[in-house]
Amino acid sequence: MPQAHDDWRDSAACRATDPEEMFVDHPAQNRAKITCTGCPVRTECLAHALDHRIEFGVWGGMTERERRALLRRRPTVASWRDLLEAAKAEHKREAGGLRRPAA
Repeated sequence: MPQAHDDWRDSAACRATDPEEMFVDHPAQNRAKITCTGCPVRTECLAHALDHRIEFGVWGGMTERERRALLRRRPTVASWRDLLEAAKAEHKREAGGLRRPAA
């Protein structure tokens, strides 16, 4: 069963961290982005930030500067959630096709 649109937050890797750690200045942003590495809901988090034009903080492994650049490059995207979920599904299909059978 798919998760409701905001239920992804319950599975976020940052849920147990101090929220202030995700809203830091540039030098500390790389440390904040590490929290996102391997997060099971990274795609949902990033889509939320892009769809809602969240201006501050690290979301889905991207800083506000990185998100602004992405939004400028793709101004016609109506739903980042749909786009990122489709890309995630495609990546899984491709990765599944590249696996070699066990010997």
